[in-house]
Amino acid sequence: MLKVFNSPLLHTKVKSDQVQKSEKWLGYLLGPAGALLLNAVLGTYLNVYYTDVLNLTSVWGGVFLTVFPIVSKIIDAITNVIMGYIIDHTKTKEGKARPWLLISAPLLTITGILLFVVPRGSQLVQVIWVMLSYNLFYSFAYTIFNMSHNLMVPLSTRNTLQRGSLSVFNQITTIMVSGIIVALIFPMVVMPMIGVDRSKWIITMSVLSIIAFPLTLLEYFFTKERVTQEQLEQEEKKIPFIMQLKIVLADKYMIVMFAYFLISTLAAQLKNLGLVYYCNYVLGTYNDGITQMLVSVIGGIPMGIGIFAVWPLAKRIGKRNLTLFGFLLVSLGSLICWLAPTNLYIVLIGQFIKNIGGLPCSYVFMALFADGLDHLEWKSGIRCDGTAMSIYNIIAVAIVGVGMAIFNAMIAGAGYIAPQFINGETIAAVQPAAVKLSKHWSSIENESAKEIWNGRTLLTRDIQDYYTYEMKERKVSANTVIHRHANIHKALKYAVKIGLINSNPSDRIERPKKEKFVGSIYNQEELEQLFEVVKGDPIELAVILGAFYGLRRSEVVGLKWNAIDFKQKTITIRHTVTQVTLDGKSQIIQKDRTKTKSSYRSLPLIPPFEELLYRLKAQQEMNRKMCGKGYCNDFREYIYVNEIGELIKPGYITQHFPLVLKKNGLRKIRFHDLRHSCASLLYANGVSLKEIQEWLGHSDISTTSNIYTHLDFSSKIASANAIISVFPTE
Repeated sequence: MLKVFNSPLLHTKVKSDQVQKSEKWLGYLLGPAGALLLNAVLGTYLNVYYTDVLNLTSVWGGVFLTVFPIVSKIIDAITNVIMGYIIDHTKTKEGKARPWLLISAPLLTITGILLFVVPRGSQLVQVIWVMLSYNLFYSFAYTIFNMSHNLMVPLSTRNTLQRGSLSVFNQITTIMVSGIIVALIFPMVVMPMIGVDRSKWIITMSVLSIIAFPLTLLEYFFTKERVTQEQLEQEEKKIPFIMQLKIVLADKYMIVMFAYFLISTLAAQLKNLGLVYYCNYVLGTYNDGITQMLVSVIGGIPMGIGIFAVWPLAKRIGKRNLTLFGFLLVSLGSLICWLAPTNLYIVLIGQFIKNIGGLPCSYVFMALFADGLDHLEWKSGIRCDGTAMSIYNIIAVAIVGVGMAIFNAMIAGAGYIAPQFINGETIAAVQPAAVKLSKHWSSIENESAKEIWNGRTLLTRDIQDYYTYEMKERKVSANTVIHRHANIHKALKYAVKIGLINSNPSDRIERPKKEKFVGSIYNQEELEQLFEVVKGDPIELAVILGAFYGLRRSEVVGLKWNAIDFKQKTITIRHTVTQVTLDGKSQIIQKDRTKTKSSYRSLPLIPPFEELLYRLKAQQEMNRKMCGKGYCNDFREYIYVNEIGELIKPGYITQHFPLVLKKNGLRKIRFHDLRHSCASLLYANGVSLKEIQEWLGHSDISTTSNIYTHLDFSSKIASANAIISVFPTE
């Protein structure tokens, strides 16, 4: 097959024995950009696709995304060794590495697309596809490209100055790709646009995969292996692979470089994987387009400066000393970020210092590595490029797999909740692990104090600090904290009773003062506007049930078809669905009972709502037929489901409702305020408190009287007119 490279059509366009400008700009700057861009995007966002779009985090209890990367990288490491051996035994007029660049070009495009066109079948089908496509790309296509590409600088020339120049051009491409496109354009433009829409992900990544093809061809045609040509002119020696391996591993300088590369690669992998999640859930909000851009840009400014500063410094103090100094700076920057991980300004300072320290690794390391290969040849008389590069790439791919496994094990263990793509909109989840303190307390109402704190003594100040944090930092209301305190006190009281702890630390807590509740309500005119704008929106059903019937969110989602009596024209409220966080994981709780006994109630089925229900029933039947086996039948008895039969989650109502109001220019209220509006309009129209109590399902009429009777202004005018006749006048 390799005889085809004897064809003049496949000869290099670089003819000179000296490095040319076209070689620098086309072969080392522009040519590698396509494959490196694809790899950089995958390195940062492929895991996001697996966790957020395909929802694979919890597959096999979180084991899949932990074990599969390690297994895949073992395969990748083996193929790297094989590829290194193949390259060293490749003999063509175009060199030993460059022919494989040409072969990799179409493979990168095909396998890059396969990574994302995961079928929508069963979970097992998706898992098999992910494993196969991942290994086809990384263990096959990208291994061929990367092994060949990384040898271009060492095999280009023996002139150290020219080789250093090519190394800089090569790294400029890497920095340009990661620093501008991946760090700027993706978080600011691409990610907010595609969200977790699978079809948009496929289109975007297919475009990147296709771009890699012509640019990789460009790298092939505008590079030249001058060192390989020298070897071909000399008497050929067949050196066993084991001997080459011993030569490489016996050299202390190569061992030091491999160790440095291992540490820096692991750090970079964990940073790249975690950056998106860290910016989405700790420093900023999901795909806000700003936070990740700031971290990347402020941290990346040194990379631009480094183009002009690194090589003068390397000439002055040496490549090795400069690399060592950079390593120390990276450690310092990391320490600064670690000291205040939730403070954006401190993190930006740390990132800036880290990237200054990363300059030698970015711009000098490959030239230093090439010097090491020359040193091996001088010492042993044998050129071990392929073998050394095999070890280099084994470290690279193994650490990528280990880093990915560590990261996925951490987020799976912490209960990572993927965003949802509902009715064309990306809805991000609130992560239980985003703030460690909140994570501890998110489930304390449901578990024993000993289990939560794992034997640690729970002090009164711990609880007090938690309340202070919730109110000052998270802006939680005093009434919410009081409600949580009641549950915490009850849980700890039970812990005392069964002997887990000696005393209840919550007994000595200073609770915040209860705030007088004043809800926001819509008047009749505003409700009419709201009903008009939600027509056809997925939230239409929830709005009608909340505003007209005064249903709670849990009652809206829990409404079943058997609760509707179309003959007697009644609707019975007797089921609820709630969303809770247990063990750091979001769970849906379905109950065949209501909040209280009084919440179980029957209400009249009004004609407009009856018509809406008939439309929904017909639409669900049509969706079931269209989706076939892809339709979820687990929730057929529920009314409030999406197009593929999945139950609409309570959190969706809370998150989507304010977006609808903002989009249509309506005054901001909470979804629960529709219940207040319902009660107040009933009261303003002469309905008694007792009747309102029964309509809303309150167990105590005082609840109705104290909370829900917010009179609208027109009723206050009527009250004023009623007493004006007795007001003294002149």
